[in-house]
Amino acid sequence: QAQLVESGGGLVQPGGSLRLSCRLSGFTPVPYAIGWFRQAPGKEREGVACISDFDGSTHHSDSVTGRFTISSDNAKNTVYLQMNSLKPEDTGVYYCAALNYGLVRRCRSVSQAEYNHWGQGTQVTVSS
Repeated sequence: QAQLVESGGGLVQPGGSLRLSCRLSGFTPVPYAIGWFRQAPGKEREGVACISDFDGSTHHSDSVTGRFTISSDNAKNTVYLQMNSLKPEDTGVYYCAALNYGLVRRCRSVSQAEYNHWGQGTQVTVSS
């Protein structure tokens, strides 16, 4: 059964760093798009970053560009989100999602609603 398991969340001070991990298992076929999303209290879930498995291309939202970096280690079936220069507004539950059906294309063209597998989320709190 396909699974995504996030880890690495926690409490960090403003300006600090965290690295989130998303371990994938049981996928058939292999996902061609993996994304990180977040949901702050009282707000809708929003896309943060994504990576296309077939060519390694990435996309980051404007709010995190220059601070967050998505990457993957195919040997470990894991996707990472390195988060630097964290701000209080980065607080929220971070979810990893994967898409493994439909027309294969770069992840920046994939909408949130199309992702068909989701992890349980990991809490990130940025506060002094």
